[in-house]
Amino acid sequence: MNATRLHRILVTGGAGFIGSNLITALLNRGYHVTVADHLSVGKKQNIDLFLSHDNFDFIELDLLDRNILKEVAKKCELVFHLSGNSIVKTGYHNSEIDFFNNIVATRNLLESMRTSENCKKIVFTSTSAIYGEAQIIPTPEDYGPLKPISMYGSSKLACESLISGYAGTFGIEAVIFRLANVVGPSSKHGVIFDFFNKLAQSDGKYLEILGNGTQKKSYLYIDDCIDALVNIGIRRFESNFEIFNVGSDDQIDTNSIAQTIIAEMGLRTEIRYASQQTDGRGWIGDVKNMLLSTEKIKKMGWNTNYTSKESISHTTKKMIADKPNATEKFGFKSAPHSFAL
Repeated sequence: MNATRLHRILVTGGAGFIGSNLITALLNRGYHVTVADHLSVGKKQNIDLFLSHDNFDFIELDLLDRNILKEVAKKCELVFHLSGNSIVKTGYHNSEIDFFNNIVATRNLLESMRTSENCKKIVFTSTSAIYGEAQIIPTPEDYGPLKPISMYGSSKLACESLISGYAGTFGIEAVIFRLANVVGPSSKHGVIFDFFNKLAQSDGKYLEILGNGTQKKSYLYIDDCIDALVNIGIRRFESNFEIFNVGSDDQIDTNSIAQTIIAEMGLRTEIRYASQQTDGRGWIGDVKNMLLSTEKIKKMGWNTNYTSKESISHTTKKMIADKPNATEKFGFKSAPHSFAL
């Protein structure tokens, strides 16, 4: 599939954090973008600025509705499949959400592509969670056996398997990206967002960390993520099924993330630890040590502009700068400078 021949692209989950940033990149490159999102996780406000664009369409659609999805797929040539549950902890409290929103929804999309004349390529955002607690760090794409420790990770691995099956049986082209933790100022979940909310709730006086704070992970800045999705995902490969790890080459532990945020906000904050897990992890399904090998995608010409530490710092600074009055943004009862070191 030649990138110059692509005109109409479907983005499932386009109203989410990664999706809304992806839309900007695709429209800037001249593609026509249709977003299908049922707005349970994604927010309409994330795509409001695109609604008047001539090359943009929005359809409020649950991917469990196969009939409407089939009609949407007929009008597109490539799918960026970002839709699904993206919060690891959710699966512990509701074991069905990952099954239906990730596995069943992906199967429905693949079926719609199978019967479509034009829509024959899928770019799927998977996750580092499919590796589970890998014994090889950094972890390469051919690592195995794969033993995810969360419902989220297992559902994403099941989606990869379905995509592989459809690629092998029906000739659908597929590019799978196993992403590290993606961060950016417009994200509404994840460690940075959670820490900001907790600081607001405590009036900046204390910050609760789940686990012992020594969990080490790789973080990927949103701009680097989008660069991989667009510039690598749309390429044509000799094989019709490719997998790439996407992440930074370093790690940062949770304690350091907390200290970075506290320092950037000029707070004097007590750090507290709260976890029912005895092995230091923050929750059931939390992978304590994650770092991906990115040698394969680097050979394609991609590289990060931000390390994990820089991704955390840059995101924090931009979140603080969004509004000049930190009291207004974070809800402190008193101004942050009253806690300054």
